[in-house]
Amino acid sequence: MNQPLAYVHPGAKIAKNVVIEPFTTIYSNVTIGEGTWIGSNVTIMEGARIGKNCNIFPGSVISAVPQDLKYNDEDTLTIIGNNVTIRECVTINRGTTDRMKTVIGDNCLIMAYCHVAHDCIVGNNCIFSNNSTLAGHINVGDFVVLAGMTAVHQFCSIGNHAFVTGGSLVRKDVPPFVKAGREPLSYVGINSVGLRRRGFSTEKIREIQDIYRMLYQKNYNNTQASDLIEAEMEATTERDEILQFIKNSHRGIMKGYFKSN
Repeated sequence: MNQPLAYVHPGAKIAKNVVIEPFTTIYSNVTIGEGTWIGSNVTIMEGARIGKNCNIFPGSVISAVPQDLKYNDEDTLTIIGNNVTIRECVTINRGTTDRMKTVIGDNCLIMAYCHVAHDCIVGNNCIFSNNSTLAGHINVGDFVVLAGMTAVHQFCSIGNHAFVTGGSLVRKDVPPFVKAGREPLSYVGINSVGLRRRGFSTEKIREIQDIYRMLYQKNYNNTQASDLIEAEMEATTERDEILQFIKNSHRGIMKGYFKSN
Protein backbone atom coordinates (compact mmCIF):
# COMPACT_ATOMS: atom_id res chain seq x y z
CA MET A 1 0.00 0.00 0.00
CA ASN A 2 3.04 2.27 -0.02
CA GLN A 3 1.75 4.27 -2.97
CA PRO A 4 3.44 7.70 -3.03
CA LEU A 5 0.78 9.20 -5.30
CA ALA A 6 -2.11 8.30 -2.96
CA TYR A 7 -3.00 10.12 0.26
CA VAL A 8 -3.88 8.01 3.31
CA HIS A 9 -4.64 9.89 6.51
CA PRO A 10 -2.52 8.68 9.45
CA GLY A 11 -5.72 8.01 11.39
CA ALA A 12 -7.01 5.48 8.86
CA LYS A 13 -6.72 1.79 9.80
CA ILE A 14 -5.61 -0.12 6.73
CA ALA A 15 -4.75 -3.83 6.71
CA LYS A 16 -1.18 -4.60 5.61
CA ASN A 17 -2.08 -6.31 2.33
CA VAL A 18 -4.54 -3.69 1.04
CA VAL A 19 -3.60 -2.31 -2.39
CA ILE A 20 -4.19 1.40 -2.96
CA GLU A 21 -3.68 2.74 -6.47
CA PRO A 22 -2.44 6.26 -7.38
CA PHE A 23 -4.45 9.44 -6.78
CA THR A 24 -6.77 7.87 -4.23
CA THR A 25 -7.65 9.78 -1.05
CA ILE A 26 -8.52 8.05 2.22
CA TYR A 27 -9.68 10.22 5.11
CA SER A 28 -9.37 9.70 8.86
CA ASN A 29 -11.73 7.37 10.78
CA VAL A 30 -11.68 4.78 7.98
CA THR A 31 -11.12 1.03 8.35
CA ILE A 32 -10.28 -1.23 5.39
CA GLY A 33 -9.95 -5.00 5.72
CA GLU A 34 -7.45 -7.48 4.37
CA GLY A 35 -7.18 -8.24 0.69
CA THR A 36 -9.10 -5.19 -0.49
CA TRP A 37 -8.09 -3.39 -3.67
CA ILE A 38 -8.74 0.35 -4.03
CA GLY A 39 -8.48 1.65 -7.59
CA SER A 40 -7.15 5.02 -8.66
CA ASN A 41 -9.04 8.25 -8.05
CA VAL A 42 -11.24 6.74 -5.32
CA THR A 43 -12.30 8.90 -2.37
CA ILE A 44 -13.08 7.17 0.92
CA MET A 45 -14.33 9.61 3.54
CA GLU A 46 -14.85 9.60 7.30
CA GLY A 47 -16.96 6.83 8.77
CA ALA A 48 -16.20 4.17 6.16
CA ARG A 49 -15.90 0.60 7.41
CA ILE A 50 -14.89 -1.62 4.48
CA GLY A 51 -14.52 -5.39 4.86
CA LYS A 52 -12.15 -7.97 3.46
CA ASN A 53 -11.45 -8.81 -0.19
CA CYS A 54 -13.43 -5.91 -1.64
CA ASN A 55 -12.72 -4.27 -5.00
CA ILE A 56 -13.47 -0.57 -5.38
CA PHE A 57 -13.01 0.74 -8.91
CA PRO A 58 -11.83 4.18 -10.07
CA GLY A 59 -13.93 7.25 -9.46
CA SER A 60 -16.04 5.88 -6.61
CA VAL A 61 -16.85 8.03 -3.57
CA ILE A 62 -17.56 6.10 -0.39
CA SER A 63 -19.05 7.55 2.81
CA ALA A 64 -19.57 11.13 1.66
CA VAL A 65 -21.90 13.18 3.84
CA PRO A 66 -25.61 12.62 3.13
CA GLN A 67 -27.40 14.73 0.56
CA ASP A 68 -29.94 15.60 3.24
CA LEU A 69 -30.48 19.14 4.50
CA LYS A 70 -31.23 17.81 8.01
CA TYR A 71 -27.74 16.37 8.32
CA ASN A 72 -25.68 18.42 10.76
CA ASP A 73 -22.23 16.82 10.70
CA GLU A 74 -23.20 13.94 12.99
CA ASP A 75 -20.71 11.10 13.42
CA THR A 76 -22.27 8.40 11.23
CA LEU A 77 -21.01 5.40 9.27
CA THR A 78 -20.94 3.59 5.96
CA ILE A 79 -20.49 -0.15 6.54
CA ILE A 80 -19.50 -2.35 3.59
CA GLY A 81 -19.21 -6.11 4.05
CA ASN A 82 -16.75 -8.65 2.71
CA ASN A 83 -16.22 -9.62 -0.95
CA VAL A 84 -18.07 -6.57 -2.27
CA THR A 85 -17.33 -5.21 -5.75
CA ILE A 86 -18.04 -1.52 -6.32
CA ARG A 87 -17.57 -0.50 -9.92
CA GLU A 88 -16.63 2.84 -11.49
CA CYS A 89 -18.09 6.11 -10.16
CA VAL A 90 -20.42 4.56 -7.58
CA THR A 91 -21.47 6.88 -4.75
CA ILE A 92 -22.49 5.59 -1.32
CA ASN A 93 -23.44 8.15 1.35
CA ARG A 94 -23.15 7.59 5.07
CA GLY A 95 -26.11 7.61 7.44
CA THR A 96 -28.01 10.33 9.25
CA THR A 97 -29.39 10.32 12.78
CA ASP A 98 -32.30 8.18 11.54
CA ARG A 99 -30.21 4.99 11.44
CA MET A 100 -26.70 6.34 11.97
CA LYS A 101 -25.39 4.13 9.17
CA THR A 102 -25.66 3.00 5.59
CA VAL A 103 -24.99 -0.72 5.14
CA ILE A 104 -23.99 -2.89 2.18
CA GLY A 105 -23.91 -6.62 2.98
CA ASP A 106 -21.46 -9.31 1.89
CA ASN A 107 -20.86 -10.54 -1.68
CA CYS A 108 -22.66 -7.67 -3.40
CA LEU A 109 -21.95 -6.32 -6.88
CA ILE A 110 -22.73 -2.64 -7.39
CA MET A 111 -22.16 -1.71 -11.01
CA ALA A 112 -20.97 1.57 -12.49
CA TYR A 113 -22.70 4.86 -11.67
CA CYS A 114 -25.05 3.43 -9.04
CA HIS A 115 -26.00 5.59 -6.06
CA VAL A 116 -26.89 4.37 -2.56
CA ALA A 117 -28.18 7.20 -0.40
CA HIS A 118 -28.07 7.68 3.37
CA ASP A 119 -29.59 5.17 5.79
CA CYS A 120 -30.09 2.40 3.24
CA ILE A 121 -29.71 -1.15 4.51
CA VAL A 122 -28.75 -3.59 1.74
CA GLY A 123 -28.53 -7.34 2.38
CA ASN A 124 -26.11 -9.97 1.12
CA ASN A 125 -25.54 -11.23 -2.45
CA CYS A 126 -27.32 -8.33 -4.14
CA ILE A 127 -26.65 -7.08 -7.68
CA PHE A 128 -27.39 -3.47 -8.66
CA SER A 129 -26.91 -2.95 -12.40
CA ASN A 130 -25.61 0.25 -13.96
CA ASN A 131 -27.19 3.55 -12.93
CA SER A 132 -29.53 2.05 -10.35
CA THR A 133 -30.36 4.60 -7.65
CA LEU A 134 -31.56 4.15 -4.09
CA ALA A 135 -33.00 7.15 -2.27
CA GLY A 136 -32.68 7.36 1.51
CA HIS A 137 -33.98 5.00 4.19
CA ILE A 138 -34.49 1.99 1.88
CA ASN A 139 -34.41 -1.65 2.98
CA VAL A 140 -33.18 -4.23 0.47
CA GLY A 141 -33.18 -7.94 1.31
CA ASP A 142 -30.75 -10.70 0.31
CA PHE A 143 -30.25 -11.89 -3.30
CA VAL A 144 -32.07 -8.86 -4.75
CA VAL A 145 -31.34 -7.90 -8.36
CA LEU A 146 -32.04 -4.39 -9.66
CA ALA A 147 -31.64 -4.22 -13.42
CA GLY A 148 -30.13 -1.12 -15.04
CA MET A 149 -31.48 2.38 -14.38
CA THR A 150 -33.89 1.30 -11.64
CA ALA A 151 -34.86 4.10 -9.26
CA VAL A 152 -36.21 3.32 -5.79
CA HIS A 153 -38.28 5.83 -3.80
CA GLN A 154 -37.23 6.69 -0.26
CA PHE A 155 -38.55 4.51 2.58
CA CYS A 156 -39.38 1.61 0.23
CA SER A 157 -38.55 -2.02 1.02
CA ILE A 158 -37.60 -4.80 -1.39
CA GLY A 159 -37.90 -8.39 -0.17
CA ASN A 160 -35.45 -11.28 -0.44
CA HIS A 161 -34.88 -12.82 -3.89
CA ALA A 162 -36.84 -10.11 -5.72
CA PHE A 163 -35.95 -9.10 -9.28
CA VAL A 164 -36.80 -5.61 -10.61
CA THR A 165 -36.64 -5.08 -14.37
CA GLY A 166 -34.57 -2.34 -15.99
CA GLY A 167 -35.76 1.25 -16.04
CA SER A 168 -38.32 0.65 -13.29
CA LEU A 169 -39.60 3.27 -10.85
CA VAL A 170 -40.13 1.61 -7.49
CA ARG A 171 -42.70 3.64 -5.56
CA LYS A 172 -44.19 0.82 -3.47
CA ASP A 173 -42.71 -2.08 -1.54
CA VAL A 174 -41.70 -5.14 -3.57
CA PRO A 175 -42.47 -8.43 -1.76
CA PRO A 176 -40.02 -11.35 -1.57
CA PHE A 177 -39.47 -13.88 -4.39
CA VAL A 178 -41.20 -11.85 -7.14
CA LYS A 179 -40.40 -10.26 -10.47
CA ALA A 180 -41.51 -6.64 -10.74
CA GLY A 181 -41.84 -4.66 -13.95
CA ARG A 182 -43.92 -2.40 -16.18
CA GLU A 183 -45.14 1.11 -15.37
CA PRO A 184 -46.54 1.59 -12.82
CA LEU A 185 -44.44 -1.11 -11.19
CA SER A 186 -46.47 -4.31 -10.93
CA TYR A 187 -46.25 -8.00 -10.11
CA VAL A 188 -45.27 -9.98 -13.23
CA GLY A 189 -44.65 -13.40 -11.68
CA ILE A 190 -42.23 -14.95 -9.25
CA ASN A 191 -38.49 -14.95 -9.74
CA SER A 192 -38.42 -18.65 -10.64
CA VAL A 193 -35.10 -18.50 -12.51
CA GLY A 194 -33.33 -16.90 -9.58
CA LEU A 195 -34.95 -19.26 -7.09
CA ARG A 196 -33.86 -22.33 -9.07
CA ARG A 197 -30.31 -21.02 -9.25
CA ARG A 198 -30.32 -20.71 -5.45
CA GLY A 199 -31.52 -24.25 -4.87
CA PHE A 200 -35.26 -23.83 -4.37
CA SER A 201 -37.09 -27.04 -5.25
CA THR A 202 -39.87 -27.23 -7.84
CA GLU A 203 -42.36 -27.90 -5.05
CA LYS A 204 -41.23 -24.84 -3.11
CA ILE A 205 -41.46 -22.65 -6.21
CA ARG A 206 -45.01 -23.89 -6.84
CA GLU A 207 -45.93 -23.10 -3.25
CA ILE A 208 -44.69 -19.52 -3.66
CA GLN A 209 -46.60 -19.23 -6.95
CA ASP A 210 -49.81 -20.37 -5.26
CA ILE A 211 -49.40 -17.74 -2.55
CA TYR A 212 -48.98 -14.95 -5.07
CA ARG A 213 -51.86 -16.18 -7.23
CA MET A 214 -54.08 -15.75 -4.19
CA LEU A 215 -52.63 -12.33 -3.47
CA TYR A 216 -52.59 -10.91 -6.99
CA GLN A 217 -54.99 -12.91 -9.18
CA LYS A 218 -58.06 -13.68 -7.06
CA ASN A 219 -59.49 -10.17 -6.73
CA TYR A 220 -58.97 -10.02 -2.97
CA ASN A 221 -57.60 -6.99 -1.19
CA ASN A 222 -54.34 -7.45 0.70
CA THR A 223 -56.01 -8.06 4.04
CA GLN A 224 -58.43 -10.63 2.65
CA ALA A 225 -55.69 -12.40 0.72
CA SER A 226 -53.37 -12.48 3.72
CA ASP A 227 -56.10 -13.96 5.92
CA LEU A 228 -56.86 -16.65 3.35
CA ILE A 229 -53.21 -17.49 2.80
CA GLU A 230 -52.71 -17.88 6.53
CA ALA A 231 -55.86 -19.97 6.93
CA GLU A 232 -55.62 -22.21 3.88
CA MET A 233 -51.91 -22.67 3.15
CA GLU A 234 -49.48 -24.74 5.17
CA ALA A 235 -47.19 -22.73 7.42
CA THR A 236 -43.70 -22.60 5.89
CA THR A 237 -40.74 -20.26 6.16
CA GLU A 238 -41.56 -18.71 2.77
CA ARG A 239 -45.27 -18.30 3.49
CA ASP A 240 -44.59 -16.62 6.80
CA GLU A 241 -41.92 -14.38 5.26
CA ILE A 242 -44.37 -13.14 2.63
CA LEU A 243 -47.14 -12.53 5.18
CA GLN A 244 -44.78 -10.72 7.54
CA PHE A 245 -43.51 -8.51 4.71
CA ILE A 246 -47.06 -7.48 3.79
CA LYS A 247 -47.92 -6.82 7.43
CA ASN A 248 -44.83 -4.66 7.97
CA SER A 249 -45.17 -2.67 4.74
CA HIS A 250 -45.46 1.05 5.45
CA ARG A 251 -45.75 2.29 1.87
CA GLY A 252 -47.98 -0.57 0.74
CA ILE A 253 -46.96 -3.33 -1.64
CA MET A 254 -47.02 -2.97 -5.41
CA LYS A 255 -50.18 -3.94 -7.25
CA GLY A 256 -50.88 -6.77 -9.64
CA TYR A 257 -50.77 -6.07 -13.36
CA PHE A 258 -54.01 -5.35 -15.17
CA LYS A 259 -53.94 -4.79 -18.91
CA SER A 260 -55.76 -1.62 -19.90
CA ASN A 261 -58.37 -1.73 -22.69
